[in-house]
Amino acid sequence: MRQLNRLAVLTLIAGLCAAPTHAQTPAAPDVDPDGTLVEELVVTGRLPGPAWWRVTDADTTVYVLGVPSIAPKRMQWDRAIFERRLQGANVVVLPFVNVRAKVSGSIGTAINLLRIKSGGPFEARLDPATRARFVAVRTRLGQDAKHYGTSNPLAAGVQLAIDYRDKSSLTNSDPAKLVRYLAQQKRIKVVEKSYDLGPQLGGILRTPASVGRICFDEVLTQAEAGPGVTMAAARAWAVGDVRAALDNERTYERCLAVISGGRTYDERTKADTAAAIAGALKVPGHAIVLVSLRPLLAQNGVLERLRAQGFTVKTPGEE
Repeated sequence: MRQLNRLAVLTLIAGLCAAPTHAQTPAAPDVDPDGTLVEELVVTGRLPGPAWWRVTDADTTVYVLGVPSIAPKRMQWDRAIFERRLQGANVVVLPFVNVRAKVSGSIGTAINLLRIKSGGPFEARLDPATRARFVAVRTRLGQDAKHYGTSNPLAAGVQLAIDYRDKSSLTNSDPAKLVRYLAQQKRIKVVEKSYDLGPQLGGILRTPASVGRICFDEVLTQAEAGPGVTMAAARAWAVGDVRAALDNERTYERCLAVISGGRTYDERTKADTAAAIAGALKVPGHAIVLVSLRPLLAQNGVLERLRAQGFTVKTPGEE
């Protein structure tokens, strides 16, 4: 089986959307499960480096590091607090953002669909003004029209987003990749979780072209603007400026929310992350958990769920 992250989830969706879609009522474009934040949790860190939240019970502390959903590759940040807390940690839990794809059955079919591009080039279906914008962006990214050989706007938009992020040296693997390495060096248990996309494939196949066009338009606008917003947000994250760090671009995350089955996936990852933190609190001592910032701080997000369970949650301003 293959292990994929959120970026690959939407790559897979791009391939799926090369297949015909079925008519249905489009999802609302402004549906965003992480759109509303719990303001009292959005607090600037007092210690050097990125901001930490703490979840505690009588004999255990879980240090929660909120991380960007996308950031520059190999970005620099002050690791002094992290390395101090890594010493003696019971476990390190990485963000729950991976999915698994089996090489047979329905997932195998999806991977085959990923290789099929038909009905393109996509730009031939655009109005003249949007086509000119798209051609300018793909040319800057070093891609020709055949590279976007699909009739589906979601497939084209996701491919464009991948190309833009690759060209801009952006990733959703850092800083988790570095944290995994440092924890393994100290022989600390590392927990990751992946999800089977099989149950969601039917919904993905039924995602209407109108929803895909919402995603395409957002990606095109961001690719035109360039990575400046993401770079600024990453710098803010590195110094504990939580509110500025939350200004990061979120095209993938918003698109995932409006795709059929996306809300179910979002709900499950938040519930599982909260359960992982609650589980770590059962072992006396301390643990480290990494969670993407918006799912961490959103209404009905990870921290709000833990408070509802009776755990004490402290903000970066209470360090």
